[in-house]
Amino acid sequence: QVQLVQSGGGLVQAGGSLRLSCAASGRAPANYVLAWFRQAPGKEREFVAYIDGSGGRTLLANSVDGRFTTSRDNDKNTGYLQMNSLKIEDTAVYHCAARAGMPSQTWWAYNYRGQGTQVTVSA
Repeated sequence: QVQLVQSGGGLVQAGGSLRLSCAASGRAPANYVLAWFRQAPGKEREFVAYIDGSGGRTLLANSVDGRFTTSRDNDKNTGYLQMNSLKIEDTAVYHCAARAGMPSQTWWAYNYRGQGTQVTVSA
């Protein structure tokens, strides 16, 4: 069984930065893809970013490209979402998710999911 434990998040003013972490424990599949999704109140969950197993391939949603980056430290089995120049519309619950195989922008393609962490951006 794989567990993903998230940390980071919180309250920040617009223009500020936050970093989310996602630590995997248990029998994580080799070269697992790590993705980030978010869901704002009253809105559908949306894809934010993914990074492949080697860390060599990433994809960011258009809405965050240029402001967010994703990375991973495989020695620590931990992935990161660095969020800069945060906007009020970035306010959401953020989830990390992991899967074996090819990267996907679809939430339901991921077998393992973190508990979620609230990010609130104020004016």
